[in-house]
Amino acid sequence: MFKLAVIGAGSIGFTRKLMADILTVPELRDIEIAFTDINPDNLRMVKQLCEKDIEANGLDVKIHATLDRREAFRDAKYVINCVRIGMLEGFETDVEIPLKYGVDQCVGDTLAIGGIMYGQRGVNAMLGFCKDIREVAKPDCIMLNYSNPNAMVTWACNKYGGVKTYGLCHGVQHGHEQIAKALGRDKKDVDIICAGLNHQTWYISVKTDGIERTGELYELMKKADFAENENIRLDVMKNFGYYSTESNGHLSEYLMWYRKRPGEMEKWINYSSWSQGETAGYLRVCRENRTWFETDFPAWLNGDAHMFTSENRSGEHGSYIIEALETGRMYRGHFNIMNEGTIENLPYECVVEVPCYADGNGISVPKVGPLPLGCAAICSQSAWVQRLSVEAAVKGDIALLRQAALMDPLTGAVCTPEEIYQMVDEMLVAGEEWLPQYKDEIERAKKRLENKTVPYRPVKGFKAEKK
Repeated sequence: MFKLAVIGAGSIGFTRKLMADILTVPELRDIEIAFTDINPDNLRMVKQLCEKDIEANGLDVKIHATLDRREAFRDAKYVINCVRIGMLEGFETDVEIPLKYGVDQCVGDTLAIGGIMYGQRGVNAMLGFCKDIREVAKPDCIMLNYSNPNAMVTWACNKYGGVKTYGLCHGVQHGHEQIAKALGRDKKDVDIICAGLNHQTWYISVKTDGIERTGELYELMKKADFAENENIRLDVMKNFGYYSTESNGHLSEYLMWYRKRPGEMEKWINYSSWSQGETAGYLRVCRENRTWFETDFPAWLNGDAHMFTSENRSGEHGSYIIEALETGRMYRGHFNIMNEGTIENLPYECVVEVPCYADGNGISVPKVGPLPLGCAAICSQSAWVQRLSVEAAVKGDIALLRQAALMDPLTGAVCTPEEIYQMVDEMLVAGEEWLPQYKDEIERAKKRLENKTVPYRPVKGFKAEKK
C-alpha cells in the first residue's frame, strides 16, 4: 500500500481516465488516493464520478479530496501533476495578445510566445509544489508531470525543485499508430525509436520484422490518407527525412516557416479539426467545453460507470510506470527526462523525450546517440528557447524572457525586437496574478505601456467557420 496524490484533479476527463487505468491493476487496488485542486466544485464532482466507478467495480478504495495540497502530498510516494496555471483566463492572454502583434498560434502551450509565457506561470507554481513535496511527501517521492509546457516545467522541477520528475505525453503513441497504418501492420508489430524534445520528437527508427523502414515512410504516408490532414508534418518529413510526433497545428507554431505570412497560411491549414492549424483552435475548444459541470456532469453521474478492465485501459504512461515500479513488470515508453548525454548532439542540460524502461529497479534511460543533424538543429534552437524561458521564470529575469521570445522561431520570424519587448510587457501585466516573481518588472512594464509607441499589426487568423 502506498499513497498517490493528484494535483489539478478537477480535470474531469483526465483524472477519471487516470484512476480507471491505475485501478485496473490488481496490485494497485489498495492504494490511498488524494485529490487536490483550487476549484472546490470541480474537485467535488470529479471525486463523485471516480467514486461511482470504484463502487461499480466492487472496490473499496477511498479518495480523499482537499483544497490543501500539502495535506494531499503528505506521505505520498507518487504525485501526478495535471494543473493548468492561470486556467482559461491565463490561456486567453497567451493567444490573444500575440495576435495583436501578428503572431498567429493554433495552441500556444509549448513554444512560441504563448508557450513561453505559460512556462513563466507554470515554472513558478511548480517550484512551490516541489517545496511542499520535499517537506511532507515520502523522501523518494516521484512526480509524473502531464502539464505543459512539459519540457520547461519538468526541467525546472529536476534542476531547481529537488523532486525527481518525469514528463509524460501521448504524442509518440499517436504517431506510432499512424506509421503502423501506413505500413499496413498492427502497432505491436512496428518497433520504433522516437527521440527529440516533447512535441518535437522524431521517429528515427521504424522497423518491422527487424527490417528498417524509415526510408519508405514518406512515400507510404503520402499514399495513405495522411496527405491532406498531415501536410505540414509531411513537408517537414520531406525536408528533414523523419516524421515528427506533433499534429499539424502544433508543429506549425514551433517552426518559422508555416504561420509567419497570413496570406500563405491557407495552403497549410484545413478545417476538419482545430488541430489542423485553426487560429486559437485549442482555445476555442476549451471555451466551448468549460461548462461541462453544468451540462455534462449530471449525465455522466447518471450514466454508465467506467469498468476497470484491461481492454478499457488507455495508452497513457502514468499507470504503467507505477505498475512497473511497484510490481517489477517491465514497461517501455517514451518519457521526458534530463538529457545528460542521452542524445549526444543536443545540449547536455535540456529535457529530451526518449525511450525509457521502468521495472522494479526504477526507470532506466538507454543512450540514444546523436539525432540526424537536421532534426538536431531544429531541436537545438527550441532547447535554447526553453532554457532561456526556464531561467527567466526561476529568476524573474525580464532580459532572459525577452531573449527567449527573440529566439523563438515563430515569434522571431514575425516580430521585430521592439514589438517583442512591448508584447512581453503586455503579457506580463495581463498575467500579473500568476507571476509574483516579476512583481517589480510588472510595475515598470505598466509605466512603459502608458507611453507605448509600437503600433499593433493584428491578424484576423483562420477560423473553423471558414469551411
